[in-house]
Amino acid sequence: MVRIWDIMGFMRERYGKDYAANSRETIRRQTIHQFEQARMVNRNPDDPARPTNSGKTVYQLTDEMLLLVKTYGTPIFEKKLKSFVTEFGSLQNAYRQSRASLRVPLTLPDGSVVHLSPGQHNNLQVAIVEQMGPRFAPGAIVLYVGDTARKHIVYVERELKKIGVPITEHDKLPDVVLYMRKKNWLYLIEAVTSHGPVSPKRHQELEKMLKRCKADRVYITAFLAIPEFRRYAADIAWETEVWIADNPDHMIHFNGPKFLGPYTSKGRLTVKST
Repeated sequence: MVRIWDIMGFMRERYGKDYAANSRETIRRQTIHQFEQARMVNRNPDDPARPTNSGKTVYQLTDEMLLLVKTYGTPIFEKKLKSFVTEFGSLQNAYRQSRASLRVPLTLPDGSVVHLSPGQHNNLQVAIVEQMGPRFAPGAIVLYVGDTARKHIVYVERELKKIGVPITEHDKLPDVVLYMRKKNWLYLIEAVTSHGPVSPKRHQELEKMLKRCKADRVYITAFLAIPEFRRYAADIAWETEVWIADNPDHMIHFNGPKFLGPYTSKGRLTVKST
C-alpha cells in the first residue's frame, strides 16, 4: 500500500520526473482516480471508511491487476488482458456496491436522502443538517453541502443566485449553507474536524464574497466534541457562533454583550437591550 507521496517519490527516483509538492491532488484526481475506476487499484484497502482527502490514504494494486501485470512480456499476456477487460464490468460493479455500503446517509428537511462519502467530516455535516438545523434554524432549507470526495453533494444554484450568493464561487463556500426564508437569514457553517473554523480572516473573506448577498449572515463553526473546540477556540472570530455535536441543544455565542443578561429560575435567558 502506497500514498500519493510514495508514488511521486518513485516517479522521481526511477524516471527522473520531479513533480511539485502541490501536484499531489492533481495526480490523485487525474491519474490515480482513473486507475481506481478501471479496477487497477484499490483505495484504502486497510480502512475503506477512511476519507479520500486523509493524509493516510493509500492505494494498492487489485489482485486481478497484479496477476495481469505479472504476465506482461509472456505469451499469455494478451489472453489475460482480454479476460481482465471482459471481467471489468463485474469488478467495477462489485467495487461500487462495496463503496456504496460505506456511504453516510443524510436526510434533508424535505425528507429526501443523499449519501456522502465516509469520514468524520461528513459525519459532522450530517449532524449539522439533522440536529443543529431543526434546533437553531427551524424551517431552513439546505442550499449547499460539500463532500470531501465529490466537492459538493447539495447545490441549489437557483436559490443561491436569487439571494445574491455568487454561483461562480461555490468552491469558496463553507461546508454547509442553510437559508431561513421567513427571517432572511443565511447560515454559513464550517464543519471542523482537522482545520477551518470561522476565523477573522475567513469571516472577512466570506463577507467580501457575499457583499451583494441580500440575506443577513449567521456564521457558525461546528465541532464533533469539546476537545476539538478547545483546539481552535483562540482562532474563532467574534460575532460568530459555535455549535458542538455532542451538546446539540446549546450554542456558544462569541458576541460579547449582545446576549448579556440574567437567567430566570426556569433557565430562560432574559435579554436586555444595550
